[in-house]
Amino acid sequence: MSRTVRLALVGLGNVGQAFLDLMVAKADLLANRYDLALVLTGVADSSAAALNAGRLSPTALRAHKGAGKPLHSFPGSTPGMSAPEMLAEVEADVLLEASAVNLKTGQPGLDCVRAAVRRGMDVVLANKGPLVHAFGELETAARAAGVGLAYSATVCGALPVVNIGRRDLTACDIRSVAGIFNSTSNSILAAMARGGSYQDALRQAQLDGIAEADPSLDVEGWDTANKLVIIANSILRQPCTLADVQPVIGITAITPAQIQAHAARGEVVKLVARAEPDLAGLRNVSGPQYRLSVQPEWLPADAFLVSISGWEMGIVFDTDIMGLQQLKVDERGPIPTAAAMLRDVISLTMDH
Repeated sequence: MSRTVRLALVGLGNVGQAFLDLMVAKADLLANRYDLALVLTGVADSSAAALNAGRLSPTALRAHKGAGKPLHSFPGSTPGMSAPEMLAEVEADVLLEASAVNLKTGQPGLDCVRAAVRRGMDVVLANKGPLVHAFGELETAARAAGVGLAYSATVCGALPVVNIGRRDLTACDIRSVAGIFNSTSNSILAAMARGGSYQDALRQAQLDGIAEADPSLDVEGWDTANKLVIIANSILRQPCTLADVQPVIGITAITPAQIQAHAARGEVVKLVARAEPDLAGLRNVSGPQYRLSVQPEWLPADAFLVSISGWEMGIVFDTDIMGLQQLKVDERGPIPTAAAMLRDVISLTMDH
């Protein structure tokens, strides 16, 4: 007999809608492979919420949003009901948090996670904001409540960076981490290397759906810094916030002339996140400590990070006993990130 898992979804942007698609497309596989049935009992966005313990239809909701209609006009929704209010009433086993990232406060996602943990729900995040602002608090609260907290979707989408770092690099000392975590910046730099201007490359990325209308988080390095903070807290076990990432420099000052001049010397520019040993810090504390930074770097053309091109993202773990782990992913659109959320739901369910 299939196990039924009740889901409450917060956020109906591209990733949230993609998750609805996966609920339908993968229903038979989940039943056959995992004896698992996912049902949607609550949903909320910034305009409204809808609850139905007898299940909401992912197909109907997806069609409604696909037609450009707001949630507050969906049958049975409550206009003005906030996501935390929905979570106080919904009958659900897992919160899926896919609302927009808020770097300043982490809200409303942070309060949603808190509300779900208080009610004994597992939590799956695609939203980086709550983790960047309150990683330690949320991990401690989840542990005390005996619930799962999973967030593999927050770093490089479907590439299992968090899972590899936390689970598979067992007993390793991680000497350093380097990565390219933002496909928008990466694709813009690639277009500029082909001869385009920054503005033309950005405009094309927006037309292609890679870049947001306001791309500042991507091109100024803050999306990359967010992901580095999550890696530091979760994998490197170094408590930190965005303030600990120094410097954070984006790609807006890079020019085609610079790219061409460095290309003549066999160098390519990439927006690189790094966690490097902090030798000064090591003298003052026990255990590894890392300096965190995000900035453009001119790398030799044969470097692994240079091979991460266009839409791709990737990471390099330098370890003491498991060698140099080099990973990358080519993913386009929101489906892979939604798939990472589905992966987390399955993993949490199998763990119980």
